[in-house]
Amino acid sequence: MPLIKNPSRLPDWCEMKFYEIIKLRAGNSPIKIEPTVHPKEKWFVCEGSCEIRIDNNIRKLHSKDQFEILRENVSTIKIHDVTEDLVLIRLCGDWGEETGGSGVFSISATKDIGNKGDPTDYPRNTRFDNHYHDYDEYYIFYDGIGVVVSEGNHYIVSEGDCIATGMGHHHDIPLVVETLKAVFFETTVLGEKRRGHLWNHTHGKANPDPTRV
Repeated sequence: MPLIKNPSRLPDWCEMKFYEIIKLRAGNSPIKIEPTVHPKEKWFVCEGSCEIRIDNNIRKLHSKDQFEILRENVSTIKIHDVTEDLVLIRLCGDWGEETGGSGVFSISATKDIGNKGDPTDYPRNTRFDNHYHDYDEYYIFYDGIGVVVSEGNHYIVSEGDCIATGMGHHHDIPLVVETLKAVFFETTVLGEKRRGHLWNHTHGKANPDPTRV
């Protein structure tokens, strides 16, 4: 089941094992990030700006920045100097060296609807496309309300939810009630190792992995 509401209980097949959304007001006192047992971490600055101290190294970060760390090389992580209201998303797990894309995105309802991906028969108020990948993909939502379709199932998503879609399974964001804000992360490249959105009508029929559901 790809809809996850408990950030520490992802399906066994997932390479991402834990996520958290950190929201801080400007001027907040420094906070220390607790370590996990997972060897890799990926961080996204969704909104705002701050300073992150990784052991003795200081990084000044702004909206849309992202970075990765190997936990074995890091003892402490602290968030300092929050100069604008901050939204951070932290992902932890054990993905491979070659991964797909990642980033921060938002999607709103529009009257100019469209779908250049594979055909669908459900209502739509976005220009998102129905597609699949040669890797698993995760959406972690930090604001908004909408509907995500994954493996033919419709899920209402809101702040704190994660959609985990396994390699080769179609997924789509056809409906938005309130502008959705999220990050996407595509983990280890698998199969034919093609990048980007794939469609049956252009790239050949999807071959979903039945174990990644």
